Amino acid sequence: MLTVEAITSAYGRINVLHEVWLEVKAGEIVALVGSNGAGKTTLLRTLSGVQPARSGRIVFEGEAIERLEPHQRVVRGISQSPEGRQVFGPLSVEDNLRLGAYRRQDAGMRARLDHVFALFPVLAEKRRIAAMSLSGGQQQMLAIGRALMAAPKLLLLDEPSLGLAPLLVDQILAAVRALQAEGITVLLVEQNASAALAIADRGYVLETGRVVMEGSGAALLNDPKVRTAYLGL
Repeated sequence: MLTVEAITSAYGRINVLHEVWLEVKAGEIVALVGSNGAGKTTLLRTLSGVQPARSGRIVFEGEAIERLEPHQRVVRGISQSPEGRQVFGPLSVEDNLRLGAYRRQDAGMRARLDHVFALFPVLAEKRRIAAMSLSGGQQQMLAIGRALMAAPKLLLLDEPSLGLAPLLVDQILAAVRALQAEGITVLLVEQNASAALAIADRGYVLETGRVVMEGSGAALLNDPKVRTAYLGL
């Protein structure tokens, strides 16, 4: 589904990604793990088009998309839930969700809204209150739901467990697995490497903007180097 070929990206003169190669197959959950500053968020932003690629190729379903604008990538089926949630605080929960479908104002919007409410029932209960009134976990659910309103084929999740209590982390990751069961492909960036690799089909380890390891989620979870560097074991 997605192939990243020697992608580099920079902020000004500072290179952050250095010829990154990775692949995401249809129907997979692929985890991208690494320490703070490794370039994980920059990679997702580059895939969604928010951060420009300096060189390399991004191929999605056979089409090179590295020069497309972010909204064009959304139309093709790539949607991102950003780090830090970034909900529109003064707007209601439902208005936040509807904004996620701004490129897909079609007859399917009602069904997508119902789907998000079924996945996260608390959002249905709070649909008319301001997003700023939600707890951190509920705002994370809203951010994921907003991304789902674009009917993505590939969902980019950036640190969905950040700052959440363990019970909420379990709920969010259970929702990710449910989305995979529905046929949505997921590229998951997580500093919580153990949680991410436990649900991932495959994973990549990023260090200082370079992929240094890859393998199945189980293999990386049990690799001594990964366990020492990222799992605190």
